[in-house]
Amino acid sequence: MKEIHDFTILERRSLGDSYFSLLLGHGGKMQTTLPGQFVEVQVEGEPKVMLRRPISVHDVDEVAGTMTLMIQIVGSGTRRLAQLGVGERLNVVYPLGHGFSTDLPSGSHALLVGGGAGIAPLFYLAKVLKARGVECTVLLGGRSANLIPVSDAFEPYGRVCVTTDDGSRGHKGLVVSHPAFAERYDMVYTCGPTPMMKAVARSAAERGLRCEVSLENMMACGVGACLCCVTDTDQGHRCVCKDGPVFDISTMQKWYK
Repeated sequence: MKEIHDFTILERRSLGDSYFSLLLGHGGKMQTTLPGQFVEVQVEGEPKVMLRRPISVHDVDEVAGTMTLMIQIVGSGTRRLAQLGVGERLNVVYPLGHGFSTDLPSGSHALLVGGGAGIAPLFYLAKVLKARGVECTVLLGGRSANLIPVSDAFEPYGRVCVTTDDGSRGHKGLVVSHPAFAERYDMVYTCGPTPMMKAVARSAAERGLRCEVSLENMMACGVGACLCCVTDTDQGHRCVCKDGPVFDISTMQKWYK
């Protein structure tokens, strides 16, 4: 069930050149939020921004009643959010969309492939999978080392591999060229730039691996009313915000081929 709350910013952390995180709490019980779901935040104090901004859920602590958002600064809306400080309020609609499947049996091996802001939802996913006894390999890619935030935070939850286009960290090349990518997995999850996700989806399909992609189409309303985030699937046109953002690639051949 969706809720709207004024959250208080409990902590703000810089995560490098263009990323930051906000730890939020509203003093009450958190609505159950699944890995891969997202929120819509209201941006106040920026006249150029009229609509809410969709942000992936980076982490949830149901015991503490907190939620963390990892945000990349890409425009006036996210730039305004980066100016907020501890104690300020942020109006949030959550949880939105359908998340990743986490029903893998204990002992399974999952590959989590992320790039850019798409790294954000994979952290909460890795935590949940680890708690279910799933072995995780996390493969993170970026143009250079400074564009791969929070990679160290994944280490308690699985093996972490890094690729960079310029070779400034880890394996030089695309994520699909990393040796770890060629291993056998029970499930592949990916979120990040569209070309990266399509390459991951194509490879997974060719190898007969189950795979889910989290699309990052432009989303305005978050509930399927405005239709601006529609994508073409094998089952017809679907709203990414309402029917996704996570889709199984078995329904997405039109998208990745």
